[in-house]
Amino acid sequence: MRIIPAIDIIDGKCVRLTKGDYDTKKIYNENPLEVAKEFEANGIQYLHLVDLDGAKSKHIVNHKILESIASKTNLKVDFGGGLKSDDDLRIAFESGAQQITGGSIAANNPEVFLKWLEKYGAEKIILGADCNNRKIATNGWLEASELDVVDFIKDYESKGIDYVICTDIAKDGMLQGTSNELYKEILSKSKVKLIASGGVATIKDLELVKALGCEGAILGKAIYEGNISLKELQKLC
Repeated sequence: MRIIPAIDIIDGKCVRLTKGDYDTKKIYNENPLEVAKEFEANGIQYLHLVDLDGAKSKHIVNHKILESIASKTNLKVDFGGGLKSDDDLRIAFESGAQQITGGSIAANNPEVFLKWLEKYGAEKIILGADCNNRKIATNGWLEASELDVVDFIKDYESKGIDYVICTDIAKDGMLQGTSNELYKEILSKSKVKLIASGGVATIKDLELVKALGCEGAILGKAIYEGNISLKELQKLC
């Protein structure tokens, strides 16, 4: 299972939110590149980079930080947040993203998202399935939809999606464990490469999602708050 630390960006700084609420913003580092380099120095190979300004603004904002991390480390970066147009996607890939994550666009404008999938291929395009009470949430989790998360994933699997990041918003930033029952259901009803996100608090949480069959796990606050050390992650990697 791939271990994928997250860096969330607001105003060019490395931050974390709780349950996606922008009012809970906590700044952990003024320099995201510094954080990325520390991850790399501890054997990490992957990075989940989220442009929270972009998610709110509905267009890419922090691509310079993506470019800086991609050019100055060897981390394989998946990038998301505010990718709404062909131009946003072009900028993300030109700035060094290995993969991009589309969530809101997949829910609100599937024609565009499917066009991206066809153009770039299933290795490059990740479906972002962020949900609250099983319902897909969009635009930096500020808006709710009536789409059921499992139906949403299965529908996109039938259209060629391979990778899915699923975040249970109720768990995000809470350090209270992952949404294992939901992940179990997704994995029993589809063959997607599922990346678990939200709620990781301990190494045991990572072992549990690995045992379920998740392809990867994203974690953030557990690292920044010192619940999981980079040395512990190094052993897993």
